[in-house]
Amino acid sequence: MSYNIHHGEGADGRLDLGRIAAEIRDSGADIVGLQEVDRHWSERSDLADQAAELARELNMHVVYGPNLDLDPLDPGEPRRQYGNAILSDARIREWRNTLLPRTGDFEQRGLLEALVTVRRVPVRVFTTHLQHNSQPERMAQIAAIREVIGTCHEFVVLTGDLNARPGTPEIDAITEDLIDAWTEAGVGPGYTYPAGNPHARFDYVLHGIDVMTCTAAVLSTDGSDHLPVAADLALPGDRTGAGTSARPSDG
Repeated sequence: MSYNIHHGEGADGRLDLGRIAAEIRDSGADIVGLQEVDRHWSERSDLADQAAELARELNMHVVYGPNLDLDPLDPGEPRRQYGNAILSDARIREWRNTLLPRTGDFEQRGLLEALVTVRRVPVRVFTTHLQHNSQPERMAQIAAIREVIGTCHEFVVLTGDLNARPGTPEIDAITEDLIDAWTEAGVGPGYTYPAGNPHARFDYVLHGIDVMTCTAAVLSTDGSDHLPVAADLALPGDRTGAGTSARPSDG
């Protein structure tokens, strides 16, 4: 699953991380790439470590990649961080966060990766959140992501809010290397944003050519301003899928 959680604030303006946890649990997702995750960031999210709280609530393993990392408001308090996270039922064997190209005053973005083993097969999972208001910036970030992914020797899955619609140069570039799960198995336009009246597809699950999509669905939710997208993926030799049971939305 890829899910931009908007620091736990739903389309109704209500902060409710428990609602996010329930949506992930109900989806049955084994691996979740999360974007816009706060860690002791501010009062907007009750200064919570959201990645740790979700992992604890769901009994999943977690890694967190801070892309913004600020001093605390009060000395001795935890650092204020904002970034991406990966939740996994399987133990995370290794991980790293790679900062992506940034120019001027644009927000620092990152590519978080985690190596997990699924049915004795190593899979390298990535999640990212690209710049929302600059196509040249996104193109530079996509180029950096392709460089990282190009060095992988494992099966690859990339999740993320790419802030780009299908058919744009950014998506055309990344799909030279990876397959868009929605084009394989999704039905309809797959719109994910905004949650209340979706009319754009910004959120993706992509994978290497040696992985197959069995199903793909956009899930109904009130938990964020984005709708999550889930895909049931199968590795070579496994055609039962290892992903989710999903609740399709009309979007």
